[in-house]
Parts: sequence; C-alpha cells; structure tokens
Amino acid sequence: MKTCHLFNLDKVDASWQSCITQGLSTMDSEYLAQLSRQTHWLPGAEKIFNAFTLPVNQVNYILLGESPYPRAQSANGYAFWDAAVTDLWSATGLSKSVNRATSLRNIIKMLLVAEDALKPPHTSQADIMQVDKNNLVKTNHALFNNFLQRGFLLLNASLVLQPTQVRKDAVAWQPFLQTVFAFLQQERPKAPLILLGNIAASVKKLLLQTPAHVLCAEHPYNISFIYNPIVLGFFKPLQLLKRT
Repeated sequence: MKTCHLFNLDKVDASWQSCITQGLSTMDSEYLAQLSRQTHWLPGAEKIFNAFTLPVNQVNYILLGESPYPRAQSANGYAFWDAAVTDLWSATGLSKSVNRATSLRNIIKMLLVAEDALKPPHTSQADIMQVDKNNLVKTNHALFNNFLQRGFLLLNASLVLQPTQVRKDAVAWQPFLQTVFAFLQQERPKAPLILLGNIAASVKKLLLQTPAHVLCAEHPYNISFIYNPIVLGFFKPLQLLKRT
C-alpha cells in the first residue's frame, strides 16, 4: 500500500508534493495503515495536509503547535486555526465562540497587547469592549488569512489527534517532520521557527541544522502567553489583527 494514497493530497501545493511523499515513506507503515482503517482521528484524511497549501517559496515563518483541536468542527489542518469560530468580536468584547476557544482567545489577547490596543494587565472583556475595532479584522478567517499572507506555515508537532495518545502520535510524526524541516532548511533557510508548547519544543532534536532564529514559548493555552515579552516583541511588527 502506498502511504501517499492514504491521504488527500489534492490541496497540497505542487512545491510540497515530493517532500510530503518522501516524509510519509519514512514513517512507520503500520501506524499509517492503522490510520487508514480508522475514521475517529482528527482532522481527517481530507484536511490533514491543509497547511501545505502555502507554496514553499512563500514560507516566511514556521509556526509549530502541538496537535489538532479535539473537535471535528474545529480541526482543519492548520495549527491554532479553530474552524468553528466565525466572528471575533461581540458588543461586550470577544465573541462567545472565541472565549470558549482558550488558545485562540489568548492569541488574540496577545496580539491586542502586541499591537498596542491593550495595556497589560488590562485584557478583560470590558477592556476589549473599549478597543476601536474599525481597522481590525472582523472574522477568524480574516485573521488566519493574514497569517497565511504573511507567510506562516501553520503546522502541528502531531498532524493527527487520537484520544489519549497525543505524545504517541507526536513521536510517530517525527520522521515526517524531520523530512519537512530538512526541506525547509534547504528552501527557506532564513525562516524563523516558532515553537509553542512543550511537545512543539521537543522537535528541536529533529533539526539537522539549527535555524538562525528559534523562538520557544509556552503554549497559548497558558495565560502567561499573553504577556510573554519575547512573544510580544516577535509579533508586534507583523500587525496580524490589522484589516487589509
């Protein structure tokens, strides 16, 4: 069984096709066969490689999360992009759907602080309600489109989420990621690597060559992420919340 036939590669940009096929060939074939026999894992065979719709020559940043969202309506193959969230704002601050998505909520609060719309520690709903949002993106799709337009490759350390085995899946995908990193080192050697969370940070050992710029930080699930000065300094000039 050819592993590349287990997943839908139709959306993958042509510049990634050979890299992904090679990466899959380095993985445990029984692990991949097990995925092909099951349907409960996320984000599913149709969405697993969505991050690779971004052509490799447009990759300016490599952002690594941990694993897909644990909800089928949320997991879409892009790290941190909750597909179940539509509007970002409400009359009282953040929308209800954003407030329920802890990591996304903290990412948006961090960006509001980084872009000087909020002053820490004043990041409550009441504070966000007062922010002038006329020049800000209104939807989650627009926000993550800004990420893509800036050249963010939004990957997870584990491309698959199965119940109770996040770290096991992350280990299974390490050979694949090593192939991807080697390819990026060749094609986009100046792209900074942003590792968010302990599982993401563990992939540093896979790098054949350390990139010039590596940022390691806590997972956005943690409130401290909002105020991390290294994170704020990195994202400040990118103006990801600005409407284009």
